[in-house]
Amino acid sequence: MENNRNYIVAIVLSLAILIGWQFFFVQPRIEQERAAQQQQAEMQANTPAAEGQNQSGLPAATSQGSVPGTESPSGGATISRDASLSQNERVNIDTPDLTGSINLKGARFDDLKLKNYHLTVDPSSPIIELLSPANLDNGYIAEFGFVGNETSGSVPGPDTIWSTESVTLSPDSPVVLTWVNDKGVEFTRTIAVDEHYLFTIEDSVANAGDTAVSVSPYGRVTRFEKPDLTGIWILHEGLKGYIGEDGLQEIDYDDVAEASTITPSKAATGWLGFADKYWATAMVPAQGREFQSRFTYRDDGGVRYQADFLSDPLTIQPGATQSTKQLLFAGAKEVPVIDSYQEAYNIVHFDLMIDWGWFFFLTKPMFFVLDYFYKMFGNFGISILLTTVLVKLIFFPLANKSYKSMAAMKKFQPKIEELKQKFGDDRQGMQKAMMELYRKEKINPVAGCWPMLLQIPVFFALYKVLYITIEMRHAPFFGWIQDLSAPDPTSVFNLFGLLPFDPPAMLMIGIWPLIMGFTMFLQMRMNPTPPDPTQAMIFNWMPVVFTFMLATFPAGLVIYWAWNNTLTILQQGVIMKRQGVDIPLWSNLTGLFRRKPKAAE
Repeated sequence: MENNRNYIVAIVLSLAILIGWQFFFVQPRIEQERAAQQQQAEMQANTPAAEGQNQSGLPAATSQGSVPGTESPSGGATISRDASLSQNERVNIDTPDLTGSINLKGARFDDLKLKNYHLTVDPSSPIIELLSPANLDNGYIAEFGFVGNETSGSVPGPDTIWSTESVTLSPDSPVVLTWVNDKGVEFTRTIAVDEHYLFTIEDSVANAGDTAVSVSPYGRVTRFEKPDLTGIWILHEGLKGYIGEDGLQEIDYDDVAEASTITPSKAATGWLGFADKYWATAMVPAQGREFQSRFTYRDDGGVRYQADFLSDPLTIQPGATQSTKQLLFAGAKEVPVIDSYQEAYNIVHFDLMIDWGWFFFLTKPMFFVLDYFYKMFGNFGISILLTTVLVKLIFFPLANKSYKSMAAMKKFQPKIEELKQKFGDDRQGMQKAMMELYRKEKINPVAGCWPMLLQIPVFFALYKVLYITIEMRHAPFFGWIQDLSAPDPTSVFNLFGLLPFDPPAMLMIGIWPLIMGFTMFLQMRMNPTPPDPTQAMIFNWMPVVFTFMLATFPAGLVIYWAWNNTLTILQQGVIMKRQGVDIPLWSNLTGLFRRKPKAAE
């Protein structure tokens, strides 16, 4: 029994360290992120977006040539987003999920917003701006072009003005762009978009000259500022890709800034770009044709982070036409959408755009279970409750065995006390006798740890899913819980909103954290109070400490823990009753209020 308690104490303390890290390090980061979102919403609602000086050319030297750079710095001029968008002719983008436009100068994707996602829970708040013109402080662009040589003449690049008769790009209306160079080589670009976030860029190069020409397709995604990051270790935010045999590339902004250039091996399959917590922009070069990818950083008049690729040359004989096709993903990291792209276009490990982490074998199945119940009932909170029941059912045989063993331990507690009196200070003899008793009665002394041990990976998997998946973002439950991925917004210290003031963040102890703390308190009182004073103190104060710490966690996680505790109490009570073991819950509760006898003088 002593060993059992020591194991439980070790587990509880480990959880306390994890939760303390969340409380003191993670939560301040989350608060900063929310403040930044609120500030951005206010700026978008009330003032035009500011713009700063940026970028000079960024060479990308490879064996085929170099990826052209962006335009020269703007000299510090400041204009609004609307003014920047009006500087060149554009083709509108209008899909069920996206709105924006394509800049005909360079055929650049630099104006893209997500129709169905807002900055805050308030549906009247501005929608998310993903891509922005290069001459804004938050410039974020994607573009495709060609690198030529002496045989090709001039080729389409950042300054090319494309021609088109199209006005709007939609899922039913692709856009056809054309441009002819000084040697009679005609470039035709067909841009299509689906109902979600995938653009298909198909380039055809027709050689009307007398000699063969050679051009190398390139693509790049460039970001002109380091975005506000959550700073959470369980989530990668930065440059990302999956490149051939080199596999998954996850490069932090600081790492690429320190290295200046990171060059994976040449490959014929893969994708690359940028991944934020909920959004991503990634290019998929023509698969099957080798390309050289790079991740770079420059600060020469303006900060630039860039992911780019340069494919092997296309050789077009006189009178012939060659085509190449690239894909561009720009949007929300919705799990079913990204998985469908991986399957439909055979994009190698495109599902890793979502950071499932090392324990993907837990986190991804957890998401699919949650999503399945959500589709049935339309509420992720209910989905969490049902998923908890399912997990309980899956692990019921093991938990049942554990609680039976715990009940047996309680039944044989008098015999253990007899052994303690018999052997006194002979610890070795006591240990040997107890092991013999355990073997004879078929008792596992550490079996009681399994229910808590099982809860840890499930807890972590649910935490990861709640934190990284956009499906959980702004997902409501009932009543005051309008975002399961955010902490409970109520606080006992202002009587849950009845008093007209907002308590400090550390005092935001909401209704659900209180429910969780109470169920944890009841669960611990299902067992006898440990005889050791230190252990008893830990068990008495642990529900209080966890209540304060878990108050900073996503509400969905707190709801899970409270519900799991409730099911555990019911399960343990039924098993103990069937085993004929007294349930010490009531006696433990009344003992809290019973006056302790004074020590004898």
